[in-house]
Amino acid sequence: MNLHQFRFIQEAVRRNLNLTETAKALFTSQPGISKAILELEEELGIDIFVRHGKRLRRVTEPGLEVLKSVDIIMREVSNLKRIGEQFSKQDAGTLSIATTHTQARYFLPEPVARLRKRYPKVQVVLHQGMPAQVAQMLLDDVADIGVATEALGDFEELITLPCYEWQHVMVVPAAHPLAAVERPTLEQLAAHPLVLYHPTVSGRSRIDQAFARLRIKPAVALEAIDSDVIKTYVRLGLGVGIVAELAVRDDPPGSDLVARPLGHLFGSNVARVAFKKGAYLRQFVFAFAEQLADRLTPALIQKAMSGTGADYDL
Repeated sequence: MNLHQFRFIQEAVRRNLNLTETAKALFTSQPGISKAILELEEELGIDIFVRHGKRLRRVTEPGLEVLKSVDIIMREVSNLKRIGEQFSKQDAGTLSIATTHTQARYFLPEPVARLRKRYPKVQVVLHQGMPAQVAQMLLDDVADIGVATEALGDFEELITLPCYEWQHVMVVPAAHPLAAVERPTLEQLAAHPLVLYHPTVSGRSRIDQAFARLRIKPAVALEAIDSDVIKTYVRLGLGVGIVAELAVRDDPPGSDLVARPLGHLFGSNVARVAFKKGAYLRQFVFAFAEQLADRLTPALIQKAMSGTGADYDL
């Protein structure tokens, strides 16, 4: 048996047992993958997959146990590579960050800049996506660290730690009637079309829940995953925007948009950082985490990764 066989069956499961897609993802041939899987099954003396003709239909019961072992093996292979990089190049390498658009645009630029100043030989790669995609990139070893508000805590294979609290704010043009209201109510917001985040990002669920509690169904004019997009459409008069407070933090005085805090309506949200359980973290990954929040020390992260202690609330 060899690592190629392990990689083939692991990727086949990720690709819903579609060997054509598996071959494309691994830049190899479908017959080669089929042959390698059959050879592994013959060596183990079990069927990993149930077949219908040449097609894979599902994973067998012993196949599920094989996949658990393969996942551990491949994770440790990744760890070995990171260890080699860590000790052969103490201050160089690639830091891969999975995050949402809002975090990438408003929260991460300064921490990334500080890290690059401290580790100029480290290349930073930003992978942007929805929160569930951020989690999946960590699970697939595409990213070393993830930053998002939703979804990260839903995966048992991830270690998550709170990073910072934030609230929503209302944004309207200066001439809008609500611009003069310091503490808008839900009823006042619902009297206008709303421009909101997509339901899966940036604390949107808190907004929906708040309206639902009062049995108010607001008119949603537009949904987006990008705060700048929301602000653009607010400027065009589509409706009242609700964005993360980070999105207006750097707006210059006298901006054409007026912002009002909405924490009294929707409460606080917590942005979290996440790591894959069992992953080997290089020195500059710990250093980057400290740039995100002072409390994210190597000692705290290592404690969480080892599974000792559980109270990491802000």
